[in-house]
Parts: sequence; structure tokens; C-alpha cells
Amino acid sequence: MRNSQIMVLFGVLGLGLGACKAEEQPKSPAGAANPGAPSDAALALLDPAKANQTAPERFTIKLETTKGEVLIDVDRNLAPLGADRIYNLVKLGYYDDVAFFRVIGGFMAQVGIHGTPSVNAKWRDARIQDDPVKASNTPGMVSFATGGPNTRTTQFFINFGDNSRLDGMGFSPIGKVRDMTVMNQIYSGYGEGAPGGRGPSQGLIQSRGNEYLRAEFPELDYIKKATIAQ
Repeated sequence: MRNSQIMVLFGVLGLGLGACKAEEQPKSPAGAANPGAPSDAALALLDPAKANQTAPERFTIKLETTKGEVLIDVDRNLAPLGADRIYNLVKLGYYDDVAFFRVIGGFMAQVGIHGTPSVNAKWRDARIQDDPVKASNTPGMVSFATGGPNTRTTQFFINFGDNSRLDGMGFSPIGKVRDMTVMNQIYSGYGEGAPGGRGPSQGLIQSRGNEYLRAEFPELDYIKKATIAQ
């Protein structure tokens, strides 16, 4: 594994972008519904404080991707804070229409920057504390990306290869993909992001969202919808 790959995992949250203000919604006449008002779910996405539920000890996340269905079995005993965070994000619909923006064959697939800039502005600093590393970053294991100690927010990656070197760097797996068949088909042609690679810039995803990705990187695969499997 190249050192540059590992360093990018550490640096994913270190981009300094100014907060974006959500657009003001027009007021409706008294007693009338406002068809332009954001839904409760949309409002929750703009308030990280609402992501405060404790996850079940074990649960499964279903990712409906552009290549097919991926199931992630999460074990809260491995990383309680990470499990709680991803559980809440899925429940809020955070990962719906979110791109696998960095996919490197034999290494990992990374996802978790929202397609709406105003949502990114709220979540980029909503950090959680580290969990002790209790499992290894082996093929299929799922871990949050980090920008250093206690900086996990929303981005996670799925290991393609044996990345156990990441264990000593604080990347604590939260669970495992049940079957990697679909993940192995996720588009990896863009490789590393800028600078140094021709893939998407994380700063531009943060500030421009899916508009930027769809215009400049049309081959990317997406999580169409993420749910807690019943």
C-alpha cells in the first residue's frame, strides 16, 4: 500500500471550507401549508445534534447502489461511537444519493461527502471521539475515514485488500460487508483525487456537491439509498 494512500485517508477532513448558509424559506400565509418548506428529514440533516440515538448491538445497513445491493453487518461492540454515528446518519437519510468518490482497486472505496453543500457545511465539524481498534482492516471491513485523532464525521471506506497497516493508525472497523461481489464492480477509473490524481477534489465536493461530480465525473457510482435492514 502506498504511503500517499494512507495519508489521504488521514487528510480527508482537513480541508478548510467556510460554512454555507441554508436558503431562507418563504413564509406562508397564516394557517396555510408551505409547499416550499423543508421536510422534517431535511431539517434533521441540517442539525447534527439530532444524530443522538444509541444503535442496536447488531444491525445491518442496506446500501442500494448503482451497481446493486450491498449489506453491511455492523457490530456495536467493535466500535460503539462509530456504530452509533453511522446508524444515525442512515436513519436521517444522509447517505442517499451520495457518491463513491474515491475508489482505488486493491485498496478501498470511500464515500460519505453529501451531495448538498449546505448539509456538508453542518456536518464537516460534527466530530466524534475515536474508538479503540478491536478488529483489523481486512477485505470487506468498514471503517470511518479520519483527519487525525478524534475527527471522524461522515466519511467511511470499505477495504478491498488487507489493509491491516491501518489498524495502528486508529482506523477502527465498525462492521463488515457480507458479500463483496457488488463492491468489486464499483467504478475505480478515476483513482486518487486532486492534487496528484485525476479524481474528484474533496474540497469541490464539499462546496459544490453532486452538481460538480455529475458534470466532471459521470462514471462514478452512488449509494442511491441507505436503510437499516429489517
